Amino acid sequence: MTQQPEILHYAVSVVGKDRPGIVAGIAEVLFRLGCNLADTSCTMLAGEFAMILIVSHPRPFSKSRLLDELKPVCDGMGMSLAMRTLHADEITRQETDDEICIISVYGADQPGIVYRVTRELAGRGVNIMDLNTKLIGSDEEPVYVMMLEAALPDGETPEGLEKLLENLKKELNVEIGVRVVTPVSF
Repeated sequence: MTQQPEILHYAVSVVGKDRPGIVAGIAEVLFRLGCNLADTSCTMLAGEFAMILIVSHPRPFSKSRLLDELKPVCDGMGMSLAMRTLHADEITRQETDDEICIISVYGADQPGIVYRVTRELAGRGVNIMDLNTKLIGSDEEPVYVMMLEAALPDGETPEGLEKLLENLKKELNVEIGVRVVTPVSF
């Protein structure tokens, strides 16, 4: 039986002014190096582009080689680069058997929306898996939009969560909705 080579994992983040070609430039370097992209998240925030990647490569390979190859590309695009090696206990798949739901919050922009909603969720043991916010509308009437993907702990239901958030909805004068994400079987 042939032993599989050890796989090294790195967390890579790239941030800078948005422009076309950022993802392609980073992906090209990783492809040339023979890296695999396990998980990625990319988004634009107020004209800044941010990407976080979990990159893997069989040993022998080094963080310094990855950095040496990515840095000139990032520098050429005006992007900042950060990287760290992930240890074995950090690379386990974080799949959950918990019920997944999407929580949406819409309302007049005001300080504290993210804090107040996430504090309530944390108090009930709800794990936030993804969170995105956007400011939409006009300068005169800005509307704050927050979308959360959350894993509900045992015993928590979407209906119970919606009821928990009812008081907060009134206090903040926002709309809050909770909807179950139905898994798709292949």
